[in-house]
Amino acid sequence: MADLTSNLAGISSPNPFWLASAPPTNMGSMIERAFDAGWGGAVWKTIGEPIRNVCSRLSSIDGSSTQRMIGLNNIELISDRPTEVNLREMAQCKRKYPKHALIASLMVESNREAWHDIVKRVEDTGADGVELNFGCPHGMSERGMGSAMGQVPEYAEMVTGWVKEACSLPVIVKLTPNVTSIIAPGRAAVRGGADALSLINTINSITGVDLDTLIPNSNVNGKAAHGGYCGPAVKPIALNMVSELARDEFTQVPISGIGGIKDWRDAVEFLLLGSTNVQVCTQVMHYGYRIVEDMIDGLNNYLDEKGFASVNDIVGLSVPRVTNWSDLDLNYHTVASINHDKCIQCNLCHIACEDGAHQCIPLVQIGDKRFPVVDETECVGCNLCSLVCPVPDCITMVSLEDRGAPMTWHEFTNGDALVQATTEDHGGISNGHAITSAPVGTPSEVVHGSAS
Repeated sequence: MADLTSNLAGISSPNPFWLASAPPTNMGSMIERAFDAGWGGAVWKTIGEPIRNVCSRLSSIDGSSTQRMIGLNNIELISDRPTEVNLREMAQCKRKYPKHALIASLMVESNREAWHDIVKRVEDTGADGVELNFGCPHGMSERGMGSAMGQVPEYAEMVTGWVKEACSLPVIVKLTPNVTSIIAPGRAAVRGGADALSLINTINSITGVDLDTLIPNSNVNGKAAHGGYCGPAVKPIALNMVSELARDEFTQVPISGIGGIKDWRDAVEFLLLGSTNVQVCTQVMHYGYRIVEDMIDGLNNYLDEKGFASVNDIVGLSVPRVTNWSDLDLNYHTVASINHDKCIQCNLCHIACEDGAHQCIPLVQIGDKRFPVVDETECVGCNLCSLVCPVPDCITMVSLEDRGAPMTWHEFTNGDALVQATTEDHGGISNGHAITSAPVGTPSEVVHGSAS
């Protein structure tokens, strides 16, 4: 069995699964139950000057009748419990669970003295580190905190520097995704002395409007405000931002990945793209602490199956495979291949291609049935047909051979390559380069257009 022990900037935990700063980490008794369930660490719900919340404060986007809450929006603020109570429970929890990672999430008024005071009080609890909340996009940002810090690199660098002046613990800076580029605030936090970065925090959002009352969600006595969006729906955004920082030469500190993690597969994706560990919130709010059991088992089985001795062995393995669009191979082409033995004649691929792509999947009579058939000379390999197909592996993308040497956009626009490219057919498919092998279950004459 692989070693799941994780270490983020000197903070050790028995596995890489942490609870993110959120309602599931609101108090000591909750975190203790989470540790008993198997979570390796927890980031305490952000503490600072106690606030007052509103009702209601949550809304969601449902995927289907069987998949609730693919996206969760909240207008809840930081902890409404007294700071001294949170700190006392933090100390008690750490004494009971010394091998688990316990992190204090902090947010206070933006002055040096306030930050010095809070971090010194946290150090007295025995906590393993602090996470600076530079990400909350609602409520606190209007008070000059949260994303108001994370959206201005100079502020992020300044406040991180203030904390490092007084704090002997590892400092994690939690970044907001509500920026044009994650690179600038990430670099600023590192310049300020951040030992690690965590991301993403929630995304500005309104989940919808009640069409009868005309009041957006969530309804607070007839009015609404934008909130922070999280859950499985934000994973692609989070993965991109994590990989951007993992690739950046000026932000080479450990990363704690957050955003839409619902199972061990999602966690592995974050690890492969540069996260040292992961933090989970929405899925716990949906299904409870015990989801970590399947996460641990799934990660263990994956590592064993792939022959990795430690979870640390997979951190960042996919980062070298992420590049800029201009560095992709323009000479790599695929075309769709439809397996007619699996096809159920729903014709979604035909409709999608006809109305939303490149009109290369006509319906052709084969015996007493009409099947979608790919016109390879027109197919540009966009992949839409395989995405809409409801039958697994019915439509696959087949790579064309004999395409010549790889060529990037930079090479394409330099010298004779541009002239040569203008002689090729539209859609990026040259004459004479369509695949010659017919898709499984499809007569060859049908594929090449000779059948009626």
